[in-house]
Amino acid sequence: MAEKLLRVALKEDRAPQESSSPVESHELCLAQQLEMDASWLPAYHLEPEHVDVIRAFVSSPEKDEERKLKFLTSIAVLFRAATYNSLCQGLDLFCQRYKLAENIKVLLEEEPRDQLHTAVWRSAMFAMTEMSFVEAVLEGKEIGLLQACFSGIFLLPPKEEMQDLKPFLYFTTMKGMDTMLVALVLNSPTSRVNEKMQSIFQMLLTFTTSERASVRERAVGRMRVLSFLLANYSSLKADPNEERHASRAEMQMPIIGQLLGHLLLLLSFKEEETGHLALDALCLLFQFKYQQHCATLTEENTQLQGDWETETTSLRTSPSATHIIESFAEYLQPSERSDIVRVFIEAMTDSSTFDKEAARNVLDMVRGNPDLWLVDVPKITSCIHKTLGCIKSVPARQSVESLMVSMADKCPQEVVTTLLQVAPGGDSTALALWEAMFSVPQTVRNILKELLSQLWDLKSRLFCTHLEDYCLVRLAMLASRDLGDRAFAATYLDFRFLKEERPAMLSLVLRAIMTLSERDEMARKMKVILPDLMRVLLFGYKAATTKALLVFRTIMAQLERREASHIAVQMAEFLLPLLDDELSQLRESSISLFRDLMMMAVGNDKREMKNVVRLGLLPLFFRLSDQTQSVAKLKQDRRRAQEFLIQSLSYLKDAQASLREAAVRFIALQTLAEDREPSIRSLVAQTVIIILSSSREQPRPRWTLRALCCR
Repeated sequence: MAEKLLRVALKEDRAPQESSSPVESHELCLAQQLEMDASWLPAYHLEPEHVDVIRAFVSSPEKDEERKLKFLTSIAVLFRAATYNSLCQGLDLFCQRYKLAENIKVLLEEEPRDQLHTAVWRSAMFAMTEMSFVEAVLEGKEIGLLQACFSGIFLLPPKEEMQDLKPFLYFTTMKGMDTMLVALVLNSPTSRVNEKMQSIFQMLLTFTTSERASVRERAVGRMRVLSFLLANYSSLKADPNEERHASRAEMQMPIIGQLLGHLLLLLSFKEEETGHLALDALCLLFQFKYQQHCATLTEENTQLQGDWETETTSLRTSPSATHIIESFAEYLQPSERSDIVRVFIEAMTDSSTFDKEAARNVLDMVRGNPDLWLVDVPKITSCIHKTLGCIKSVPARQSVESLMVSMADKCPQEVVTTLLQVAPGGDSTALALWEAMFSVPQTVRNILKELLSQLWDLKSRLFCTHLEDYCLVRLAMLASRDLGDRAFAATYLDFRFLKEERPAMLSLVLRAIMTLSERDEMARKMKVILPDLMRVLLFGYKAATTKALLVFRTIMAQLERREASHIAVQMAEFLLPLLDDELSQLRESSISLFRDLMMMAVGNDKREMKNVVRLGLLPLFFRLSDQTQSVAKLKQDRRRAQEFLIQSLSYLKDAQASLREAAVRFIALQTLAEDREPSIRSLVAQTVIIILSSSREQPRPRWTLRALCCR
């Protein structure tokens, strides 16, 4: 009766004030009176002093350390006595009325974060442990309490840096946390065990990415405790009031993939206790997954079970991430394998504290077995798109892009659909991923074919947003059809997608053309695009121009010399401004193509080519001393330069003005011949050689230029 009346009082506290009948007023008055002395609580008669301590602390403004410890101890004693004597009735109402969970949380949040001097943390967790034995007392409040515990204790300084720290206090505090976690799980209803462990693991994972070793170590230590609990759950006693516990087969943990991924990455911290704890946790989780798998086998397949202890011994002997992940593979669900892949992709970001090389090794292993690991293509594709923009390291970026290519080869339809769905128009990360896929011959054909297929799906208008004007779709229509040379040319002239002036889209189209043109048959068909390729140079986009030059060179190599002659002269003239470009890669491509084009001129085109070549001599002359080795491959020969110096004066009186000009330049350089910087002296010597050599060969300019370009 007393408990019923207190429930009425609590309900009245939460409800709006309304008029009540005389009978209800009488019951409410009686309930409030019973509440005042707490004698209505069955457990009160077991520990009246502790109940009074709790009530006094809650109502008092004074909360020194001694009162805090008495308050927490009284909670633990009261709940332990009530549980032992089966007098738990009304404790949930008592906790609700006096806000015990909320008060504990406040105490934890007020504790200092730079030292561990008192037993408040330990006493609070012991109190929470005892409270967990009473149903519904902590329901809905566990996450907040655990977050307060983890944030406060994990973020404490390392043990070595805390002054006057008592080792026993630290040990018992951490032990108290472990005991609390186990109790929270084991005292949960069977239907909530999975949810409870999932929530706790999720909170712990957030601390494993910390840059502080002590934080990682404390979090992984708790993960090891829970992993032990998970591996042995079915043999441990759960709620005594429940008829049975969950079997291993019923223990489904959606977070297991993320958990395994992070623990595998934590193995790289071998110099810390963290690595050892992570390995222990992995072996326990392997035991859980192995036994869970065996529980699903039929009787005729029991001979396949083997011995998990032998397997875990092997893991400890060779604790590399790739070895362990391969051992786990056959026991994992497809979603768990996908989550592991996602964790390793995210580990490649610049802000990640994990070992990038270890992550790359695992991703390489994943690429080697795509049918096993790349099963949830939309989820992994979305993860790559979300992550790639945060990866600046070239090796890491290449590893992730290669993974994308592997998925595109395996499931082009899912990759195309997902990427179009997750990427907004003009998205730079998506363009980078398209370009990576367009860099592989077989992949680009599959992707373009899929793009074309999806275009005709009337239910999908994604291209209007992502591929404006259908540039790539037009290319796909051209590339995926088996067209002859004439039909190919006519179709391109209808589309003219190389007239696209947006830099990113133009660069992407050219990337696809570069890859497609690697096939000689396709390159020969592409001669129709040569005029538009020359116009690309006028746009002034560095990336697009570099690609256009490579494509031009590939296509020209497939043409007959007579057919290529006139085009070569035209393109050589377009190249002149690029011979002296500030971008070394573009200079190299321009000079290399310029050299090839000179050799292609025949008949009447030779004279025009000579005129173009003369215009290019000056930039080529200076670029022979380019600091980029691939642009200027010259050998140093200072003695030869001195010999030329002696002969230089005679050229000042030569009949040819060009020779006199070269001699003047040569003599002017002598002011730097004795420069204190070795690199400058060497540069002067090389330049002198070039000037005099080219001057002597003036009657045969064609061969001089060839010599210059081939150095």
